[in-house]
Amino acid sequence: MESGSSASGDGDCEAQPTIKINVKFGARSIPILISPDSTIKDLKSLLQPLTNVLPRGQKLISKGKLLVDEMTIRASEVTNGSKIMLMASQGLHQGDGPVLKQVQSRPVSRAGNANKLSNEKKRVDHDKLRLERWEKAGIIALSECNLKAIPDEVWASKRARILDLNNNDIEEVSPPIGFFVLKLFLNANKITDGSIRWEGIASMKDLTVLSLNQNHLTTLPAALGELTSLKQLHVANNKLTDLPNEIGLLRQLEVLKVNSNRISKIPASIGDCSALIEVDLTANFLSELPDTCGNLHNLKSLHLGNNGLKSLPSTLFKMCLQLSTLDLHNTEITMDLLRQFEGWESFDERRRLKHQKQLDFHVMDSADFDEGADKN
Repeated sequence: MESGSSASGDGDCEAQPTIKINVKFGARSIPILISPDSTIKDLKSLLQPLTNVLPRGQKLISKGKLLVDEMTIRASEVTNGSKIMLMASQGLHQGDGPVLKQVQSRPVSRAGNANKLSNEKKRVDHDKLRLERWEKAGIIALSECNLKAIPDEVWASKRARILDLNNNDIEEVSPPIGFFVLKLFLNANKITDGSIRWEGIASMKDLTVLSLNQNHLTTLPAALGELTSLKQLHVANNKLTDLPNEIGLLRQLEVLKVNSNRISKIPASIGDCSALIEVDLTANFLSELPDTCGNLHNLKSLHLGNNGLKSLPSTLFKMCLQLSTLDLHNTEITMDLLRQFEGWESFDERRRLKHQKQLDFHVMDSADFDEGADKN
């Protein structure tokens, strides 16, 4: 745990906020935001929709060492800014591998009507084949394609489970009512409050992951509460000033990441999100948290660093009996204050035990890896 004031004997248990790593895949460099406590297997799952390479076909290498699925990012000595190489095994791609074409480009021949008709037929056939590939794989992978608009054929897909439009120049998002997708990634685009059609997003009743990091949003609408199947909401690095009260309707929400915004107040309805496991509110303008945070009985990880907090809800340690990671880096909350909270001793034991397990696992797994390397 990290605190704004130092306390002897506790600094080595400090948690870290989300870090950014760069994954080298062929000629591409894929930026990934991930918690240091996530596993390498979690990282591979994040890379699957971005590369079309199945996790079992991914080999991740850092500093010449093969990264092991069960190890955490932290235990693998991967830190903020680290570079990792991804090597893909043949035959373990979904669809036809990474989709890299700038799909909005449509060359038109001027050689006469015959050539025009021929090119038009080729374009139609190309679009049809691409749509069939998307339907078969269930993944529409259009990240880093320099898109300024979402191709119409994306919305024509009927079986897509994952739609990845990360790292483009997309300004307008207007999905039709009833469009089906389970995971929607729109990170690092140019989306503003007025350029996203929220009624279309809200109609995605089966949506489990919505990721809008690194855009230009200043608010989230009440319609967000209609996404009752949502399990992960990522809206970090925007310009949000608050969260809607309707966020409390997201009863299945497990991960909420709204770090690096301008949020000054969290609605009391957050306490109704009873499934929350991880909450990241790092780098906002918070001076307090609502007492209802004590209702988050499944909460394991809470990141509050770089805020103006001076205290925490009095029932946090008493009621959140699974909490083991608490980041208070660069706040005004002191260890002396925390020790006065009811339930502090139990929380302190949980976070020390977690840290020790990570250390033990790191030592054991490193030894196994070295032995395997010697055999080669």
